[in-house]
Amino acid sequence: MAKLYLKFEDRTIREVLISGGTITIGRQPDNTLQIDNPAVSGHHARVYSEGDHYVLEDTESFNGTYVNNQRIRKLVLRDGDKALIGKHTIEFRDQRGAQPQAVDWSGAGQAQVVKAKAPQLARTAVLDTAKAKEMLAAQMAAAASAGGPGVVQRMGIAESRPAAAAVPGACQTIGILTIVEGRTDQQSYVLTSTLTVIGRSKMAGIRLKKWFAPRVAASIYRAEDGYFIFASGNRAKVRVNDTVIGSGRQQLNAGDVIAMAGIKAVFNFC
Repeated sequence: MAKLYLKFEDRTIREVLISGGTITIGRQPDNTLQIDNPAVSGHHARVYSEGDHYVLEDTESFNGTYVNNQRIRKLVLRDGDKALIGKHTIEFRDQRGAQPQAVDWSGAGQAQVVKAKAPQLARTAVLDTAKAKEMLAAQMAAAASAGGPGVVQRMGIAESRPAAAAVPGACQTIGILTIVEGRTDQQSYVLTSTLTVIGRSKMAGIRLKKWFAPRVAASIYRAEDGYFIFASGNRAKVRVNDTVIGSGRQQLNAGDVIAMAGIKAVFNFC
């Protein structure tokens, strides 16, 4: 059984079982594994089975795909390989047994994939190659994450705009988080992304300003049936209405009070 683990700063934010077909990776919402980051191309890479092994192929991305500190075009994956795409890491795990030797078709042409017209995105941000290698080396040296909830789809950034700017007619489904105590970069957040990260990290959608705050304290996941909050580790205790949520997830309801890492916030719908 082969799986892909999407990670950000050594924390697993999504787990994907490769059960057949092609796993597409990129910033566009029509990808199987969407990564909402400006350094990721709209259709960045793909993973598919070929014979008795799995192949990672870069689909002419702007910033490239790196595996084990090397830029690749097409590569047979081995258990434990880590691919750097933008600022995220995708780890490949295959429990079937021995893996074949990696083969890199650096000169191979890219397969043509016919897709419906996708929505226009902002231009992909340029990610410095040296910085990409530095990030990958640091992530490979770090301890493997204990694993996170498998239902989280992507890293998103909460829109830092007032609640009044929400789209009319969407108020029953769009969540708002209002900070009532503590220091953050904004007072109110409209939670339109699939995943909003809360922490001190520069990539967090809700940035904590307190000294020694966790880099990633919690994540709020927007699903079809509502919003859910996850704690991101033992360092950050997350309370919803004075109850610690532990390692599981907690669905958020209008009026819920969330407390963590020196802040208190109220969740509501616009």
